[in-house]
Amino acid sequence: MIKRYWNKGAKQKLITVLLGLILLIALFILRDDYQPGLLFVRKYIFIILVVGFVLYFGIRSFRKSASTGKRLLILVGLLAFGGLLYLVGWNMGMYQYMQTYNVFKNLNREEIKELPLTQNERIQPLNNITTMAYESIGETQEVSLPHLVRVDGTNQWTMAVQPAQEYMWQRINDNTEEVFSVSSTSPSPRFAKNNRISVTFSIGESLAFSRNTYNAVVQRFGFFKLFNMEPSDVFYMKNDNGDWVQVVSLIKWKGFFFPYPSFGGVMIIESGEHDFNDYVERILIGKGTYIKPSEMANYPFLQGQNTLAEKVSQLQAESLKFLGGFSDPLPWNMETAVKIPILADDQNQQPFVTDFDFNSIASDYSGLHHWFGLEPVGEERTSLSFSVFIPADGRDKLFYYDHAKKKEGLAGVSAMPLKVIESKKEFDWTVNKPVEFRPYIKEIAGRRRMFMLTTVAAKREDNSKFDGSATPDLALVDAEYRDVVWIDAKHPSQWEQALYDQLGETWRASRDFKEDPKPIEVHSNEIQNDSISLVQPVDSIPVQGDTIN
Repeated sequence: MIKRYWNKGAKQKLITVLLGLILLIALFILRDDYQPGLLFVRKYIFIILVVGFVLYFGIRSFRKSASTGKRLLILVGLLAFGGLLYLVGWNMGMYQYMQTYNVFKNLNREEIKELPLTQNERIQPLNNITTMAYESIGETQEVSLPHLVRVDGTNQWTMAVQPAQEYMWQRINDNTEEVFSVSSTSPSPRFAKNNRISVTFSIGESLAFSRNTYNAVVQRFGFFKLFNMEPSDVFYMKNDNGDWVQVVSLIKWKGFFFPYPSFGGVMIIESGEHDFNDYVERILIGKGTYIKPSEMANYPFLQGQNTLAEKVSQLQAESLKFLGGFSDPLPWNMETAVKIPILADDQNQQPFVTDFDFNSIASDYSGLHHWFGLEPVGEERTSLSFSVFIPADGRDKLFYYDHAKKKEGLAGVSAMPLKVIESKKEFDWTVNKPVEFRPYIKEIAGRRRMFMLTTVAAKREDNSKFDGSATPDLALVDAEYRDVVWIDAKHPSQWEQALYDQLGETWRASRDFKEDPKPIEVHSNEIQNDSISLVQPVDSIPVQGDTIN
């Protein structure tokens, strides 16, 4: 058809050439719009080829067959194949099963013999931070999803104040003019003065068209990256020059048979207002500086930072269900099969970004990690099977501690809400919810002990969001003894003393002391301005009426 039109004359040839050029320009400029389709083909390439192969030979046999009965048999066979593919691959989850197994096979995992200590404990949960941020902005603004990152040597919640999705004109015309950066260790974070940083980003998560972060990053991809890479979480932090930047975590899809997501590096987007040249650059080649995973060590501000997409770490943690072998997670086995627990009342699910001190147990940096508390797959089994620690800066490593193999009998995250509710019957638990049970691991009374730190957040009946409190109620749950200790959010230096006061005699009765416990030491790598000051060594504090030798 195109050939016949081409041969009609010079005018038709000119029109054909012009239309071809327009089509090529559109394909080049609009690649951020059709890139999800290319990713879909990449993710399911093996399934697409198998389906195409079966359909090709099935239709070919159908057309060649002269018998009505044989044709009906071929049609029934094709329908049966499609139904079986859907039932086994999607409904029964076999596709994700194989994908997770590919992650496990390529995972650089290491079992640790001792739990790392936590440091710089964060007080407020993510949704409280979000709520308090919205209490500090105007009608036409919104905040991006808060992320825990390192800023000037301290742990901070950072988020951008950007034009709201409901106001299209602002999304087209305005910039992102401000970033919130509030301390994660403060019980009463302020969203004013020094915590409101004036910085202009012409590219943002809520901005429209070529100024949207997703679109700008995709436009920056080369041809092959369009098939293998996708932008994920957006973080706001300072670079090595002290300037605020957007760091976009990238996901890279690997493998041919059942491709799986992995950390693909980051794209750095610098601050600054846009002009005409900037507009042309965004349209043609996008914006951002790509940093490969192998090159991130050359950028100190990306080391020990939180840049890993949670979509990647979740699949890595879940893949530990194959520690018992390929067939262990199948319904008739499941001896070591585990899952990431989901709490219905908790709007922020695992992983919980937590600061760990790894110096004493592994040759890894001490800093931010994605933590998972894995549990058995059955709903009634709520024990803690594995603690998983994935470095948040995307380095190729996963540490796990096997609680089940050591027969520690610790309660998992799913068991914690009822423990907290039972300990405070006077609370109205219909509007108050214990959320984000993150680990709290300390050396107390001669041994390393694991607790779950939770914040009680209020929830209005007519609102789906949690309300943040300036001074939240905090509780520590002993994962081994199941006892709940309510602590003062404004005096973290007294937490270990509170634990000892309430649980000391219980530990003594269980002979859970060492004969000569060592005093608690403040590790040298703790950040002075962001650390929790420890009380006097609680190992040496006597229980009333008794003495520890």
